Amino acid sequence: MTRTIGEADVAAYARISGDENPIHLDETYAQGTRFGGRIVHGMLIAGLISAVLGNKLPGPGAIYLSQILRFTAPVRVGETVTVRVRVTEWDEIRGRITLLTEVVNQNGAIVITGEAKLVMSAFLE
Repeated sequence: MTRTIGEADVAAYARISGDENPIHLDETYAQGTRFGGRIVHGMLIAGLISAVLGNKLPGPGAIYLSQILRFTAPVRVGETVTVRVRVTEWDEIRGRITLLTEVVNQNGAIVITGEAKLVMSAFLE
């Protein structure tokens, strides 16, 4: 999944989540930080991982058990990010799956890396 993050995405995420940290919304404030300007909410970007897991791999019926995230680089408004996931373990008896999760920017730099553990809802019945 690839997506360019726009101003409207950041504004909507701030409104929905309640995270109005000025590092995300106020350029003047953000210029005085170590980032030298505004950065996109890390959890907005992490939410794209959830979209891939719920819609593509493993897809509908997947239920999160856990997600480890490590934020390795900031994302700025206007940047394009791509979510990549790879199955690292599959327990077909219990319906549990472990995946390497990564988000990279348009330059190929990893901005988030981690691991997701899911169970397929059919195994919960």
